[in-house]
Amino acid sequence: TGREPPGPPEDEVPAAAAIAAAATGGGGGEEGGEGRARGGGAEAGGCYLALCARPVHFEKANPVNCVFFDEANKQVFAVRSGGATGVVVKGLEDRNPISFRMEDKGEVKCIKFSLGNKILAVQRTLKSVDFLNFIPDSPQLEYTQECKTKNANILGFCWTSSTEIVFITDQGIEFYQVLPEKRSLKLLKNQSINVNWYMYCPESSVILLSTTVLGNVLQPFYFKSGTMSKLSKFEIELPAAPKSSKLSLSERDIAMATIYGQLYVLYLRHHSRTSNSTGAEVVLYHLPREGSCKKTHILKLNRTGKFALNVVDNLVVVHHQDTETSVIFDIKLKGEFDGSTTIHQFVLPPRSIQPYQIPVAGPASVTSQAPVPCKLYSSSWIVFQPDIIISASEGYLWSLQVKLEPVVNLLLDKGKLMDFLLQRKECKMVILSVCSQMLSEPERGSLSVIATVFDKLNHEYKKYLEAEQSYTMVVETGLSRSNPLLKRPVRTQAVIDQSDMYTHVLSVFTEKKEAPHKFTIAVLMEYIRSLNQFQIAVQHYLYELVIKTLVQHNLFYMLHQFLQYHVLSDSKPLACLLLSLESIYPPAHQLSLDMLKRLSTANDEIVEVLLSKHQVLAALRFIRGIGGHDSISARKFLDAAKQAEDEMLFYTIFRFFEQRNQRLRGNPSFTPGEHCEEHVTFFKQVFGEQALMKPTTF
Repeated sequence: TGREPPGPPEDEVPAAAAIAAAATGGGGGEEGGEGRARGGGAEAGGCYLALCARPVHFEKANPVNCVFFDEANKQVFAVRSGGATGVVVKGLEDRNPISFRMEDKGEVKCIKFSLGNKILAVQRTLKSVDFLNFIPDSPQLEYTQECKTKNANILGFCWTSSTEIVFITDQGIEFYQVLPEKRSLKLLKNQSINVNWYMYCPESSVILLSTTVLGNVLQPFYFKSGTMSKLSKFEIELPAAPKSSKLSLSERDIAMATIYGQLYVLYLRHHSRTSNSTGAEVVLYHLPREGSCKKTHILKLNRTGKFALNVVDNLVVVHHQDTETSVIFDIKLKGEFDGSTTIHQFVLPPRSIQPYQIPVAGPASVTSQAPVPCKLYSSSWIVFQPDIIISASEGYLWSLQVKLEPVVNLLLDKGKLMDFLLQRKECKMVILSVCSQMLSEPERGSLSVIATVFDKLNHEYKKYLEAEQSYTMVVETGLSRSNPLLKRPVRTQAVIDQSDMYTHVLSVFTEKKEAPHKFTIAVLMEYIRSLNQFQIAVQHYLYELVIKTLVQHNLFYMLHQFLQYHVLSDSKPLACLLLSLESIYPPAHQLSLDMLKRLSTANDEIVEVLLSKHQVLAALRFIRGIGGHDSISARKFLDAAKQAEDEMLFYTIFRFFEQRNQRLRGNPSFTPGEHCEEHVTFFKQVFGEQALMKPTTF
């Protein structure tokens, strides 16, 4: 994390050593060499991991240029000649690099900005840290803070906020507040403890210290707005009783990361504690804010060799250098529970990270040459948490990404696939495409599989609806004022509602008409059944889809049964749809009116509903059926008939009112009070004056 590295191991590229302590925060020890069969590389297809498309490019590490990485701000520092010939800072988030020079006061061991890039801290000696303000209009003068403990050496430092910093020494930790305007620091708290090495998790503001001779007792500290609290310490179970009393737990084998909102310490154990099991494993210790740290999960790697860990989208990714492949684990998926810990196998077969081309730099005219393929799983790669991979020898920083499309073809169990996808950030479109796939050839699923998928989707949908409902209730009852922490529930991509299913899956599926109609109807009814099971109100457009499908296949008897037994719930839009079916299925008229009556709809409202749906004749028949046709407004009906742009319909409605006028007043023409002049003019234009009805006298 920005510390001076040890000398490079024989097999490592020296440049890699120039990046902060070759695998701080990464996990990546090596043990044994068996099990080196290569396989499942890129050629196996279906790479589900990829390096980001827009990496940070920095000057490669070399004797003049030292490279440091700060995990909190995700920034790479390239420091040339101790800063005298320039420092360039680049990050994944900030696209504009920060460049400055500083006096060369000796070799830089560690360099980091405070959160917000306002204050720079630089460690050049084992005893002190220098500071430089980057605040507009403030003097560019360095100020220094020595560590308080006598005879202690500073191992490194971490910024926990924009003005708070922690020094970690071999004898404890010192927590300071930086006062930039006074160019001084104030000690807030310190704690004495023997420290072998430390690790920082910026997402959770927790520093982990390795203590005791063996180094396997870990002491976490939590920092928040000026306070430092000691969490309960815990012991990492080593694979076997150590032979000598020397440091046995390396920081290379430990990582800290937030998974599903909880903080975990990940320990890469090269040999299982049980002798009958071969291969390494990753042991997860759950570190809560309060209470003791417990071993909760074991991830089985089934191989030995050199490993490195990342966490991406709540998945633990384990890279294996010997076979140049990676595997992923999802601790939310079911594993084998032995009473205290859950044992997980990898979710998908091992695959290489997707091949990556390094773009050739330079003006466009020069860059006609092909981009260079990047050496994946190189020994100069350094991994940082949660998702950073740095190639020191090539000068690139990437974030690692999970690609969900290839997973669909690698996880064939649809239920497990849904469990996996529903936990991922960018899952919506992939889930919808899986739903479409399982309804169409050649991958059509059985109804039981389809039902399982619908239930899993609606389970998530219901959870969100309930959270939304209880939030609304709290807000409406005014209780939210007493609970300032109350937040509106976030709608994640895992919430797939009825309109998503209708638009992207079900309406497309019914339009294709490639499946047997019985299957189509069964699928629609299965989705409705699932919604009912989770007590989610079914939207009328789903019922409309069922009715349209039944009508297309002339399955009127089934439609009648569905309505009779209230399989399709009553709604006004549904009643209107039924009315429009009267011409092809006469009983639909009565079924519709019965539905409107059950909805206790007022008669004039029923007429309004029908007219708004351009069901003008149906509205007229309804009014006649209840005997109200003598008092209705002619203009309203003529307006609706004209809007329908159907001349014969207009003629029929016009003639009906002429006959009514003749019957009631002895004259077919309209009175001025009825305001139908424009309709009379329109009628004459279209049908001619001779088409107007003549008064009949007896």
